Amino acid sequence: MADPMKIRATLQGDVADVRVLMAHPMETGQRKQGDKLVPLHFIQTISAQLNGRTVFNADISQAISRNPVFAFKVKGAKAGDKISVTWTDNKGEKRSDETEVRAGS
Repeated sequence: MADPMKIRATLQGDVADVRVLMAHPMETGQRKQGDKLVPLHFIQTISAQLNGRTVFNADISQAISRNPVFAFKVKGAKAGDKISVTWTDNKGEKRSDETEVRAGS
């Protein structure tokens, strides 16, 4: 299984500022190792839920850098709410992690 994501969700008023670091090689299929191309291997879909309700969906491609960071805001969040993030890559690998929304400082 892939390395865990690092998810931070900080509350500012009723808006959660969410930042997600995803450990993934994100291979474009164009890099060579010796005289062979490294095969495509990239995250295709990302989904985020606030307490089980989908608040963010994205379809991405191999044009994103290795270990991508995504950030988004969720209105209507409260301290203690659960944010979960799931990604699926082109090889069918999947990773899900979650965190609690924390009050901002």
